Amino acid sequence: MRTLPTIFIVPTGIGCEIGGFAGDAIPAAKLLAASTGCLITHPNVMNGGSLATVDERIFYVEGYSLDKFARGEIGLKKVNQQRIGIIFDSSISNEMFHRHLQVADACTSTLGINLEAYVRTDKPLGVVFEDQASGASGGYIENPDTLIEAGQKLLKQGITAIAIVSDFPDELEDKDITLYREGKSVDKISGVEAVISHLISKFLKVPCAHAPALSPLNVKEDLDPRAAAEEIGFTFLPSVLMGLNKAPNLVDLPSLDREINILPKEVRSIVVPSGALGGEAVLACIERGIPVIAVKNQSILKVDSEKMNYSNIIEVKNYFEAAGVLLSLREGIALQSLQRPIKSFKNFQII
Repeated sequence: MRTLPTIFIVPTGIGCEIGGFAGDAIPAAKLLAASTGCLITHPNVMNGGSLATVDERIFYVEGYSLDKFARGEIGLKKVNQQRIGIIFDSSISNEMFHRHLQVADACTSTLGINLEAYVRTDKPLGVVFEDQASGASGGYIENPDTLIEAGQKLLKQGITAIAIVSDFPDELEDKDITLYREGKSVDKISGVEAVISHLISKFLKVPCAHAPALSPLNVKEDLDPRAAAEEIGFTFLPSVLMGLNKAPNLVDLPSLDREINILPKEVRSIVVPSGALGGEAVLACIERGIPVIAVKNQSILKVDSEKMNYSNIIEVKNYFEAAGVLLSLREGIALQSLQRPIKSFKNFQII
């Protein structure tokens, strides 16, 4: 069956209307996967707290590794099931720690996910929130070495994919939390989450994703529906484990492995919010002349087509239109044939 391998990105921590909350870009991902037959996306799109979806057409790739894939440095290899290990931040409370162990048991007994080992870090990760000048969510961890060392212990036990559960301090201002829950603000913790998962991807080169350990909040009656997935449970780990269960292996290129399922050169398009065209994956696709489907999806970034010297940007109003464009590309239907007015062929003379 014909496919159109496509990268789908909704950047973390920039407050996108779709994809800036708790898995609220999953419906868009499912639609784009149906229209392409092959979608490569990242945890920010697919993680919905206690909720997630499984689709054989969707490849779950952490953001740092997704950028490497777009640059042509790694290929993706399907697996039947990953051997998942969990890193727990040593500063997580005893009660929260045991809650997450129960999540692991539930995912094994109910979903059949293969969880084989866990480790606690020797030192607290030391999460620090730090907003960027652009207003995007940001931050860092004070002890990155202890995270890497914990991951190395898991790999020595044969673990092939890693989930990280870190202790997030209750330092966010009530105003920020309230605005986010009302759908009016950037997710302040997502920037640090990306830093944590990027570290594992960069140094250990295995599929990974992050779940924060946060204290439950009081019920809020005027909650934005996009934030609701984070409110229905005390943990974000289930969606991470569901994503990692069949996340593809990352194969350094060039490689003699003939079982690689998707090579970067096979990617035929990339879908990204229209104001977020400056990311590494987008720039890598532009270098290769790949069509960029820029979807109107408001965020705090304004790096749009006017700032990019690239003629192959297709601007669309929503993900419905994006799916139609992708389906047209997949089926070899010229986009101009579906638009009115149609420019006469006599105007295409080469001078």
